[in-house]
Amino acid sequence: DVQVAESGGDSVQSGGSLKLSCRISGFSFDENDKGWYRQAPGNECEMVSIARRDGTVEYGVSVKGRFTISPDSATNTVYLEMSSLKTEDTAVYYCATGWRLPDHCKDGSYPPGWLAYFGQGTQVTVSS
Repeated sequence: DVQVAESGGDSVQSGGSLKLSCRISGFSFDENDKGWYRQAPGNECEMVSIARRDGTVEYGVSVKGRFTISPDSATNTVYLEMSSLKTEDTAVYYCATGWRLPDHCKDGSYPPGWLAYFGQGTQVTVSS
């Protein structure tokens, strides 16, 4: 079975940093995309960052320059390092993997017409 398990969510103050981890098992780590998405209450689910299987990396406009995605093939873990956190970064963060990850999500999972494996999510709360 494919398992996607996030960890590292916490409450931090604005301007602070946090590092999320995601362990993927039961699925080829290097031959698939790995990514992070997030959803805040009342907001649309959005892509945060994707590390494509060809080595390219994508970031959402709102996090570019502040967040860094780092896949580690040795441990089948993908990290998301977040810095200069803002209150608007508060959300549930989801890790996902799949042959081709979409640039958007739906209710903490993949949108219709796509196939991917999502974790259960980890809460990040940024306070002012």
